[in-house]
Amino acid sequence: MSDRLSMIDLFAGCGGMTVGFKREGFDPVMSVEWDRAAAATYAANFGEGHTHWGDIEKVPDSEIPPAQVIIGGPPCQGFSNLGSKDVDDPRNTLWKQYLRFVVKARPEVFVIENVERFSRASEFQLLLAEADHGMIKDYKLTPGVLLAADYGVAQRRPRTIVIGSRIGEIPLPKPTHAKVPTGELKPWETVRSRIAGIDPHPTTTELPDSTTEYFGERIRGEFKGTDIHFGRQPTAMSLERYDHIPPGGGRFNLPDHLLSRCWREKKTGTTDVMGRMRWDAPSLTIRTEFFKPEKGQYLHPQWEEDPERRVNRVITHYEASLLQDFPKEYLWCGSKTEIAKQIGNAVPSGLAAAIARHLKGYLN
Repeated sequence: MSDRLSMIDLFAGCGGMTVGFKREGFDPVMSVEWDRAAAATYAANFGEGHTHWGDIEKVPDSEIPPAQVIIGGPPCQGFSNLGSKDVDDPRNTLWKQYLRFVVKARPEVFVIENVERFSRASEFQLLLAEADHGMIKDYKLTPGVLLAADYGVAQRRPRTIVIGSRIGEIPLPKPTHAKVPTGELKPWETVRSRIAGIDPHPTTTELPDSTTEYFGERIRGEFKGTDIHFGRQPTAMSLERYDHIPPGGGRFNLPDHLLSRCWREKKTGTTDVMGRMRWDAPSLTIRTEFFKPEKGQYLHPQWEEDPERRVNRVITHYEASLLQDFPKEYLWCGSKTEIAKQIGNAVPSGLAAAIARHLKGYLN
């Protein structure tokens, strides 16, 4: 068997899972992504030839190549705690398209990635039924929730992972890191390990003015990592709010005159809103609107008693990409908002690499 293993990446986004799998010796023979900007980013980093931009339902069976592994995360908005939680959301049925590819490509192993709540959703029970007596009855499923920080990612991001195998049951990979390390476990990676040393004061608020062509259309990009290290223009009130928030703090650190009405009336919950990261801990989940401090714990971790040594801004797109374990040299396509969506929706490549490394032992 070749040292390289073939794989298909479905709902590939901008390529977070492919980054990790390719690092561990897998080569993509096909990827499918409907979002044009995300597909362009994927193509910029892995090649346009095997990248299919479009609706997965319109990919004919005849174009699905064989592969040893299929990976992917069917859209999860209906399952997300931040989504509608609507089991009838049509996006929740796209996992059936994933299974169509499994039937046609006949991989030895497949990996489904989704939000934590997926394992408690009714659609998940339908997936188990398909493995019991349906279209993937030849596969043994191993589901579970993995915390990205336990696999070397500087982010506390829980994800449901389902491994399906027709070469014998494959357990989930064991953690390699821990908050309190013991034995061979290493300590959690930290925000410091990913973004320390990056210029704390970006010199621009805009992307470079450049375009490129993918799939026969022009799109903004390609942007290098440092091209997406741009700042924002917060109001004077926002800056005053940031100044009151220490590492690990949030909206509860604000004096009354800086509280919005909704915050003043909501005395509990949403504890990470207007939060500041800690240098020596993993970040919380990087979501698609990490550039808005009112959406979570996204303020830069640098804060000291001396006001002159505080960095009062949200993390940049570049810093968010590094916390998602993208390589520093990764290329990006799209607008500011499109790139932020790609980063927040991605699977941290470190978690993907840990899964890929684990699977190799069974495939070889």
